[in-house]
Amino acid sequence: MSLSIKRLESTALRELSIILNREAKNELLKHVTITEVRITNDLSYMTVFYTFYSGKNEDYQAALADSNSYLRTALAKKLNARKMPELIFKLDESLSYGNHIDELLYEYHKKHDNKEGNK
Repeated sequence: MSLSIKRLESTALRELSIILNREAKNELLKHVTITEVRITNDLSYMTVFYTFYSGKNEDYQAALADSNSYLRTALAKKLNARKMPELIFKLDESLSYGNHIDELLYEYHKKHDNKEGNK
């Protein structure tokens, strides 16, 4: 992947986060955190990974879908892009996966510590 695409991904992540936090009219969007942006080499698609801290994913996905054209236009202005990729929003499941692993490790250590204490 070229350096210019990596730079564009980084800039898009920062600018999209600012747009969601400061300019979005939908209050749900203010609670969305952008975790990663990936752009295809031909600049046709921009996959935006997001997470949130409370509520249902369906609500956030619907809010992002409803605001997709606004977000794409606002981001194009910030990036001064002559060709703006189509935005695709995907839930970043790494946080919930990490929490799940944390819980499994906690349960394992809890069982292991109890067995040693009984000896």
